[in-house]
Amino acid sequence: MKLGIVIYSTDAETVWNAFRLGVFALKEGDAVNVFLLASGVECESLDTEHFSVTGQMNDLVEKGGKILACGTCLKIRNSEGTELCPLSTMKDLYDLVRDSDKVVSF
Repeated sequence: MKLGIVIYSTDAETVWNAFRLGVFALKEGDAVNVFLLASGVECESLDTEHFSVTGQMNDLVEKGGKILACGTCLKIRNSEGTELCPLSTMKDLYDLVRDSDKVVSF
């Protein structure tokens, strides 16, 4: 299965669980693509004592998943893409939705 995950939250627990789902799906043999939208582009700054969001993000990428971050949403926040979350476009989000068997959002 090709799983698309759209994250637009800044709640650390929610985002951590979204990436945990992606990591689990990869372990099950699925393909996983994540798109960070709206405030979701801030996820690299969400680590807390209980929720290692960036740890889950790194785990996802190390296992073959892909993360993209909305370029417009980053620019609104005077931010740029990173190696972990490269800048992307609305076309990338469209392609993720079009090409995924299932899409979930958090």
